[in-house]
Amino acid sequence: MSKTIAVLVGSLRKDSYNLKVAKILQQIAPSSLSLKIIQIGDLPLYNEDIDTDTPPASYSRFRKEVAACDGVLFITPEYNRSVPAVIKNAIDVGSRPYGHSVWAKKPTAIMSVSQGAIGGFGANHALRQSLVFLDMPTMQQPEAYIGGIAASFDDKGNLADKTKAFLQTFINSYADWVNKLA
Repeated sequence: MSKTIAVLVGSLRKDSYNLKVAKILQQIAPSSLSLKIIQIGDLPLYNEDIDTDTPPASYSRFRKEVAACDGVLFITPEYNRSVPAVIKNAIDVGSRPYGHSVWAKKPTAIMSVSQGAIGGFGANHALRQSLVFLDMPTMQQPEAYIGGIAASFDDKGNLADKTKAFLQTFINSYADWVNKLA
């Protein structure tokens, strides 16, 4: 039986490289995983004043979708050496109300994808800080910092074999990680 994995993409651009990579991972994931991209762009900034007995519909939808998943995969660019606000906001929404976090114990992995040379290293590691607090066991190896992503795609949108081979190694390792923990 396959495990359902919530995929959170930290770029909202319609032609996002992060989204392209997420979709490729969906295609090449082992049969033991089913990757589900969960929408985070419609979540209002977390505000306890609106998170009442009747929270915004998008909060409820998001929490329900993540809670139903067996693991979480973050695919994110780097903004100013950290994570995009949309990722941090999704983490905050999912961690509330206090004592009802949807994150705890879910096997997690992070892939940072960037056009820059260091592949989103800062975002990858900044995200890990929050995940430790949220009790999300995070895969350590292989680390996934994909830099110069634009050059990995040809003019028809096909991914270079070397990059695709790395993505395959990464998602296979994550499948093993999930099967050990979930």
